[in-house]
Amino acid sequence: MAAGTIRFWAAAKSAAGVADEPYTAETLAEALDAVRERHPGELTRVLRRCSFLVDGDPVGKRKHETVRLAEGGTVEVLPPFAGG
Repeated sequence: MAAGTIRFWAAAKSAAGVADEPYTAETLAEALDAVRERHPGELTRVLRRCSFLVDGDPVGKRKHETVRLAEGGTVEVLPPFAGG
């Protein structure tokens, strides 16, 4: 298992009630499952609309089960942003 940090931004930060928290997981899917367990409710709904960066690289349309997490890595949770 890899250990790292999940950082929440904007609406995800508000819904989680924290700016960041640790993860212990092998894949992005496992890390997000744990987040949903710790923060049921609004954050679960927000996550459906989010995009993710893993160690600075966009996840894009890759299946979360295939995105491996590194020891000491960072997952950024980015809700859609408004503006122009």
